[in-house]
Amino acid sequence: MTGTDARDDTTTRAARGTEAGGRALWSRDFALFFVARAVARLGDTMLPVALAAGLLEHGYGAGAVGLAMASTAAAFAGLVVLGGVVADRISTRRLMIGADLVRLVTQSLAACLFFTGHVVLWQICAIGFVNGVAGAVFQPGVASTVPRLAADIQGANGAIRTAESAAQLAGPAVAGLLVGFASPGGVFAAHAATYATSALCLLLLRLPPLPEGVRAVSGRGMRAFRVDLVQGWREFRSRSWLWGVIAVWCLYMIAVWGPTVPLVATEVVQQHGPRAYGLINSALGAGTVVGGLMALRLRPRRMLRAGALALFAFVGFPAAVGAGLGVSAMAAGAAVAGAGMSFWGVMWATSVQTQVPADVLNRIHAYDVAGSLAMMPVGQALAGPAADALGVGHVLLISAATSLVVAATLLAIPAIRNLVRADISLVRADIDVVGADPSAPAR
Repeated sequence: MTGTDARDDTTTRAARGTEAGGRALWSRDFALFFVARAVARLGDTMLPVALAAGLLEHGYGAGAVGLAMASTAAAFAGLVVLGGVVADRISTRRLMIGADLVRLVTQSLAACLFFTGHVVLWQICAIGFVNGVAGAVFQPGVASTVPRLAADIQGANGAIRTAESAAQLAGPAVAGLLVGFASPGGVFAAHAATYATSALCLLLLRLPPLPEGVRAVSGRGMRAFRVDLVQGWREFRSRSWLWGVIAVWCLYMIAVWGPTVPLVATEVVQQHGPRAYGLINSALGAGTVVGGLMALRLRPRRMLRAGALALFAFVGFPAAVGAGLGVSAMAAGAAVAGAGMSFWGVMWATSVQTQVPADVLNRIHAYDVAGSLAMMPVGQALAGPAADALGVGHVLLISAATSLVVAATLLAIPAIRNLVRADISLVRADIDVVGADPSAPAR
């Protein structure tokens, strides 16, 4: 299937849903999925605090904390593509429930280890690895679930992004309180409870059937599995806008996001203290909430163009820290950067979910996630040597400049810049509702 065929297919599906009245955004089923994603995100943002506090309390150092986190990230990044193939062959709802139940068990086990004081690093890493495998099975199904629950896919993504951003703001604070009043084991117990809540919401979910014309699974066995894997790669490769964004994003992860996260933490804590870093992180989280809310309302006809323009806002975050500006200026830069990143995220997720046929969406999303994350560890690993050679401030200023190059490159690629949204009928409906002239150029 060509990119044009895929666009025609997804446009037809979007138009059919709109003509039939669609599925209200805040339906019972979408609300259940919304709660599942928000609660799971809350738990995930609590985990780093629990790992750091728990392992340090039992005599391990920062290297052990990094190893425990890396065990989860490595399993996820290495297996998410295979998870996408599985998700296209088996009920995504069942897979996601199963993954949540697995993580409920592993995090409950971790809570028991910390409560009893029998904490061994390899056991924590093994638990993290299993969590990463479960996440690799769970994540691809998220992309295909949203279009099946809401005709307004952009609105659904904007609402979920806003909720996840708010959870990201609250998670570390909740974890800190639990560590202070209970113990790190209490945080792991609460994290397990979030997976139980997510699994319950997904269990109660009534997922509509796939659209007509979606092919059945190609067969059983390893040969059929490889066929599906190869077909997913061909579908991915056939869309120049898709692999073009991922290719550019590799540069972004290596030179911008990868170095920015650890170096901003180092520079701000050393120069202004941990409270200032907490304030800046909160500003970044608040900005992502604002970006999600903006994505709920703005309906650009060329979504990736609008998202790339929003990405220019990220420059303020590393630039303010790299230039040694005051804490208030850093916080302002972080807030604007968070808004731009969040808006881009909704535009990108909606483009993938509406432009890609339903029968390969899970695999395409898996390739997207794997490609997006693959280069982040490289950027993080290079951040230290680069900072030693050039200085933290200079590396952050280079990251700021590169963020501008990335946004400009996205706009310079015609396939990305000129991609017209597939659910354009929803944009027209939105224009009619607010009383604008339907013949006026789309935003």
